[in-house]
Amino acid sequence: MFEKAIILLSGGLDSATVLAVAKKQGYDCYAMSINYHQRHSAELAAARKIADFFKVVDFKVVELDLSWLSSSALTNQSIDIPEGPLGGIPVTYVPARNTIMMALALAWAENINCYNIFIGVNAVDYSGYPDCRQEYINSFQAMANLATKTAVEGNEIKIHTPLIDLSKSQIIRKGNKYGVDYSMTISCYQATKEGFACGKCDSCRLRKEGFLSAKVNDPTSYVEQTRKN
Repeated sequence: MFEKAIILLSGGLDSATVLAVAKKQGYDCYAMSINYHQRHSAELAAARKIADFFKVVDFKVVELDLSWLSSSALTNQSIDIPEGPLGGIPVTYVPARNTIMMALALAWAENINCYNIFIGVNAVDYSGYPDCRQEYINSFQAMANLATKTAVEGNEIKIHTPLIDLSKSQIIRKGNKYGVDYSMTISCYQATKEGFACGKCDSCRLRKEGFLSAKVNDPTSYVEQTRKN
């Protein structure tokens, strides 16, 4: 039997690559997406396609309404998504999002006797979110091994972050090597319901620059392309 792994799958470029890495490493993969009433649901449809593509053992979409977190542009539709790079932690930061998501993944892991959780955080080409740093991951892992029956009974829980020290171009090259179809993925903060990316937000900017630097064709469907057609 292969070891089990929970993969937090957002539908974006990074999490799809993480799923491919976990599969390559031989894990039986269980994918989890969170419908936290984010700005658009296109990424959830993308996550389902990616999960099917990689033939995960199980795929769960957890319903969790965080729309009352009114300080984030991803949960409050009245706040404009910033376009272009900004200093400091941007308004697209969702309070405690990775902590909430990893806690849910941890609960599922305990429920199915799984000791591995994969998450696509990155501390190189990212938007400055504090919950994407290695020291945060180390702290969460320490907490997980103090707070769970699984760990207390002797099975250490490991948080895997295979992309944390990679640039976006390195992530794309790795995903290409492992067979990720990036046309399935959606990274845009304000994608249309059909899944077209705005091409202007910080996430789109990082994605575009990544493909350009990797010298890999960008398969993203942008709104501007539909207008030209």
